[in-house]
Order: sequence, then structure tokens, then C-alpha cells
Amino acid sequence: MQKVKKRERRLQAAKQWIAKYEGNNLVKGYRKRFGVDILCAITELQLLGHKFTAQYIDCVKKGVEAQRMKRLQKKQQKELDALVFADSDDTFYFIAGYTSGGAPYGITWEEAKSMVGEEEG
Repeated sequence: MQKVKKRERRLQAAKQWIAKYEGNNLVKGYRKRFGVDILCAITELQLLGHKFTAQYIDCVKKGVEAQRMKRLQKKQQKELDALVFADSDDTFYFIAGYTSGGAPYGITWEEAKSMVGEEEG
């Protein structure tokens, strides 16, 4: 119900805003002015009587989905990196443990790179 009230208020304000809008891209301007995503902007502009081609809407939906997938992949990669490099730092590729004094020991980044080079060669 709260969402409906916000939309109703936006649509009322949008009628006046659109009449004064001087930009070239109504959807982009609407998004910026009212702080909504592109699909919401298109939907609300359609409610106000603006027409968009099915091709344009499909293209926007594909773009939104592509962005969502990219963010998801980036998040998954970040999680994977956190797992893989959980025991590492700027000096060590893998920290095997710590001395009684608290100093880390293990495989350095340089050693890890040389091991990868030996495997490839």
C-alpha cells in the first residue's frame, strides 16, 4: 500500500514535471528526477500516456538482465577470491601458519608465480 501511495504522488508530480521537461531523453530524465530504475520509469511514463515500442522495452529489459548477471558474477568471483585467498596477504600467497612471535610463514607470491611457470613449461 505504501508503494502505491508513493507512485501516485510521483505520477501527480510527474505530470507537471513532464510539461516543463526540456531534455532529450524523457526516460533518463524521469529516472534521475524521481529516483527510480529504468523499468519503473518506463512503466510510469506509460501510465501517463507515453508510448514506447516493444523493441525498445525488450532491449531495456535485456540490458537490465545483463547488468544483473554481471553484478552476480562479480559478487560470486569476490566470494570465491575470499575463499581462495583467505589465508594470504600482500607478502604471502598462502599463509601456512604463524611463528610463536606472530610472524606469518608460507608461500610468497613470487614463489607461487614461479611454481605456476614451472607447471606451464
